[in-house]
Amino acid sequence: MEIRRVTRAAEVMAAGDLFDSPPRPDATARFLADDRHHLLIGYVDGVPAGMVTGVEMTHPDKGTELFLYELGVAEPFRGRGLGRALTTALADLARERGCHALWTVTEEENTAARATYRSAGGDPEPAQAVYAWDFDRAGPDRR
Repeated sequence: MEIRRVTRAAEVMAAGDLFDSPPRPDATARFLADDRHHLLIGYVDGVPAGMVTGVEMTHPDKGTELFLYELGVAEPFRGRGLGRALTTALADLARERGCHALWTVTEEENTAARATYRSAGGDPEPAQAVYAWDFDRAGPDRR
């Protein structure tokens, strides 16, 4: 397995099956243009097998931390430690970039993700709640 930081749109498009939806060219260009956005792809025998994205965030009283935005491993490559390797590689990148922390959010019932993050050195935060604003979702209370 080889893990590479991806910086070209063609590499993202070639690994499009690893994402929830096909990568959009406009969003891909914007993501790659910002040096605080990171995309690592794991290759097995030259085939894109998994990916992880991270976004650096800086706050006045906290400094800079890295948010693990998304982790995906193609079905045929699951259970081989690729998710852990990608998460660990992103954590290493965060340290290299001077980030004081790496964090992510996952569903309580996502046992595979929770096991992956724990095996890569992450600890679950107790009693956390996640709130989301979906501006594309229409509804009576949305303006």
